[in-house]
Amino acid sequence: MTTSTTGGTADVTVGVLALQGDVREHLAALTAAGAEARPVRRPEELAEVDGLVIPGGESTTISKLATAFGLMEPLRERVRSGMPAYGSCAGMIMLADKILDPRAGQETIGGIDMIVRRNAFGRQNESFEAAVEVAGVEGGPVEGVFIRAPWVESTGAEVEELAVHAGHAVAVRQGRLLATAFHPELTGDHRVHRLFVEMVRASAR
Repeated sequence: MTTSTTGGTADVTVGVLALQGDVREHLAALTAAGAEARPVRRPEELAEVDGLVIPGGESTTISKLATAFGLMEPLRERVRSGMPAYGSCAGMIMLADKILDPRAGQETIGGIDMIVRRNAFGRQNESFEAAVEVAGVEGGPVEGVFIRAPWVESTGAEVEELAVHAGHAVAVRQGRLLATAFHPELTGDHRVHRLFVEMVRASAR
């Protein structure tokens, strides 16, 4: 086991898909939340983790790189077989079963029965922060950083909406899959990552 920054031992290993996006910030947040965190770039690295974070970045680029690195089908298979996964911003798009306005050739991993709209809150210069109440996260609102963020247009019956902003779901959960439209890894508040690490622990028992 690996010693974590929380003073205990990390009993689960959580990967961060390290193809593009804010990988380093997620690795640091997961470590602070008590997990052993490691980057994942190859199928053999994916096979060694108990759960996976899909970071923010550019969803089209992540999709193309996952295909180029031979990761798309292994990712889909691990998600189908029950691996916990958490996607923030672009990662939310990657976990959606359907994108409302995909670019040509854009694919997703899928797993969450939802339709998302890319860049729904505006472009880069329209980025903002907002306090968001997230069900399952104790201690008051989470400071949500929205950067070219998507929102959830609609969800299936098995999807739980954990947070809403401006009338749209911005955090959802379906079974072992979690997604947020915002970036908790950029704030120093590790409660969302702690929630996900607990989901991974529960799955590993």
